[in-house]
Amino acid sequence: MATLSIEVISKEIIKPSSPTPDHLTHYKLSFNDQLSPPVYNPMVLFFAPDHSDIEFNIDDISNRLKNSLSEVLTKYYPLAGRFKENRFIHCNDGGIPYVKTQVKCKLSDVINNPIPGELNKLVPFELDALTDITFGVQLNVFECGAIGIGACMSHKIADALSFFVFLKIWAATTFGDDDIESPQFEAATLFPPKDLSGYASGFGIIKENIITKRYVFDASMIETLRAKYADNEGLENQKQPSRVEALSTFIWTRFVAATKDESGPEKLYTVNHAVNLRPRTDPPQPQSSFGNLFSIAITIPILKNGDKGHGLVHQVREGISKIDKDYVKKLGEGSQHLSFMRDRASRFTKGEMVTFSFTSLCRFPLYETDFGWGKPIWVGSPALTFKNLVFFIDTPSGDGIEAYVSLKKEEMAKFESDEEFLTFVSLPGIHLKN
Repeated sequence: MATLSIEVISKEIIKPSSPTPDHLTHYKLSFNDQLSPPVYNPMVLFFAPDHSDIEFNIDDISNRLKNSLSEVLTKYYPLAGRFKENRFIHCNDGGIPYVKTQVKCKLSDVINNPIPGELNKLVPFELDALTDITFGVQLNVFECGAIGIGACMSHKIADALSFFVFLKIWAATTFGDDDIESPQFEAATLFPPKDLSGYASGFGIIKENIITKRYVFDASMIETLRAKYADNEGLENQKQPSRVEALSTFIWTRFVAATKDESGPEKLYTVNHAVNLRPRTDPPQPQSSFGNLFSIAITIPILKNGDKGHGLVHQVREGISKIDKDYVKKLGEGSQHLSFMRDRASRFTKGEMVTFSFTSLCRFPLYETDFGWGKPIWVGSPALTFKNLVFFIDTPSGDGIEAYVSLKKEEMAKFESDEEFLTFVSLPGIHLKN
């Protein structure tokens, strides 16, 4: 993939189709929102006209997107508002940026060998430059007539599932579906906001010297890894490792093997997994619950001589199981968790802790997002601004997994030259059907 050249054709602000009622103009951020990093979560959905029965008319598509976005913003009214410090959103119907661009290449030039860093040009914001605007859209038009819908949503207002449910509802509105579920805004009730004076939620955000690479694991290689870790210590009489458990364990162990400095001081390693809290609240929350309704399961791996990660699957599974109704209740009380986060931020800043974080977007309904011109042929992510971060997303076929890995450049060079890692990685492109 060559360097992308983008020309901005137009910029405008899309406002809700009807005003937000006065009693809804003050949207409280939850405690979890307040703790979330000040960055934008991005995603780009690619659609090709030769894979749809509908002929692409770019002006018509753009107008339909803008009209449906205006309509959906009446339901998702906080997105059209403006942040006020780290406390609330003033839902003033200020609207969201909508950018239209011309991409000076064909879609095949992008998806034959996607480079996450180049995909950053297809979304409307610099990801680490969070402003008071919560959401933005960029419609990218390729020379072949294909389009890429790039969107960014602030992590201070929502987690990945909230973002994807919004995209699905926006698409359904564009398509003309009348049976659309309304979002629920219960996050600040579940996790009341706190005074976070002195806490910086941006630790771990690093722009310089970080590179993101995308690796594809096909179904057969994933099954091989699942079998590899099936005899894990502690997994007797338990179900086989999941796809994500196996891939997490494999990537982390290869990272440690490739980057561990045997002559340096002993580091404390932690492995973090993002966990959806919606099914773990009492009562459970629906998928349409909007906000940062996730928490982090933290594992401190026990490294034994010659250990290839066979104990990690059990440790991770055990850590995630502890995020139950009682955990969620304590999280809602807040003070204990805040003390823990402050301590963790301090240790991270001092370099005493090597944190490696995993987020799985697998099985989320991204490939069901149909705006009326067919489902996306590929959903890709720009490069994120975090060190030691991996997130997983389904391949278009649904049986493989794409892993986006963000590391320091010098550590990435070691990691991607690891022979054992490379034996499990497939070719990077997304191959279109003729």
